[in-house]
Amino acid sequence: MKYILTISILILISFSSCTKHECLERKNDNLICTEQYEPVCGCNNVTYSNACYAQRAGATYYTNGACN
Repeated sequence: MKYILTISILILISFSSCTKHECLERKNDNLICTEQYEPVCGCNNVTYSNACYAQRAGATYYTNGACN
């Protein structure tokens, strides 16, 4: 029983030390983006006209298609 409790505590500690990824980083106004419309949904639930604009806004990840 002590063994199971010890393992459980170690697992809990290891998961609690993980940090969440931040959704937005610093904006990169130096990126030059084209005006083509291929919408992506940023991690902040904002629809950008294409992946370049999402990256320019600092979105760390996005999915293809407009946000719902």
